[in-house]
Amino acid sequence: MASLFSGSIRLRGLELSNRLFMAPMCQYSAMDGKPTEWHLRHYVERAVGGIGLVMLEATAVSPEGRITPADLGLWSDAHRDALKPLVDVLHSAGAKVGVQLAHAGRKASTAVPWLGKGSVSKSDGGWDTVAPSAQPFDDSHTTPDALAKDGIDRIVHAFGEAARRAVEAGFDTVEIHAAHGYLLHQFLSPLSNKRHDDYGVSLEGRSRLAREVVSSVRLNLPDSMPLFIRVSACDWIEGGWDVDECASMLRDVATQAVDFVDVSSGGVAPGAKMPVGPGYQVGLASRIRAATGLPTGAVGLITTAEQIDQILLAGAADAVSLGRLLLRDPYWPSRNLSADARRVPSQYLRAYN
Repeated sequence: MASLFSGSIRLRGLELSNRLFMAPMCQYSAMDGKPTEWHLRHYVERAVGGIGLVMLEATAVSPEGRITPADLGLWSDAHRDALKPLVDVLHSAGAKVGVQLAHAGRKASTAVPWLGKGSVSKSDGGWDTVAPSAQPFDDSHTTPDALAKDGIDRIVHAFGEAARRAVEAGFDTVEIHAAHGYLLHQFLSPLSNKRHDDYGVSLEGRSRLAREVVSSVRLNLPDSMPLFIRVSACDWIEGGWDVDECASMLRDVATQAVDFVDVSSGGVAPGAKMPVGPGYQVGLASRIRAATGLPTGAVGLITTAEQIDQILLAGAADAVSLGRLLLRDPYWPSRNLSADARRVPSQYLRAYN
């Protein structure tokens, strides 16, 4: 029997050949926000490997929105022009391509993971950070500046402009990053949002920035292009952001034409007790799907074809994002997709005949 993930999925005008997506995974290898030869090698191998959708890593909408000085960016037309050749090559390999637009907030200006941890000083290329409230992520991070209304407005505008550039670069879809403790998640969670204005206190206030970003991005996308959003469905900390609040926020943005929810969890504060194990976040995707009616993607320690089939058969999610599995094995999809669904470049056909 053909694997369930071999089936196609359509989101607005985007037809994806299978239900295996590449999760956005930072490479920390950009130069001044622009891709390098590493990105070309990294992403093209996964495209040739048969993945249905390649989602580029967190790509900052402003210089100060980068997680590290080595993050990708889309804050200028020069960055758009630098990304377009990469998109073109991925299309030539048969893949559809998305980009995750992001702002790191108080988790910005940090060291590349394999070089250290915590904030990078200005003398080493770092910068001042911003957040909903003047609270650092932990003792290794500098204290951010609490955003004023004009700063919030600039960020909303920056997301919209980055979406425009993504369309011009040829991307097939855009994902808004509202997960893992980065800026939009910082506003959503009461653990990091201590504001007492229109952007704090209640769920309506804490979710206002996310709604404004969705509107700004959607206005810059063609009607045929689906809009993804990645969420942390819960914080795994008492008193934090939870699945019910997440579902409520998503029902609101669904009316603004969000088409797909990439469901993850955690990241907003240290000390979370995450029940890490095979498929540990699948139940969150299932609950979000049931509560919102939106198509969802499951992610997190999903490593076998049997797991994926069970997720799809149970209706827990509509697609599965592969993360570290694809770092280890970029050709896993081509080996596990059914023969009629396998996407093989013309140059390699003789290996399958």
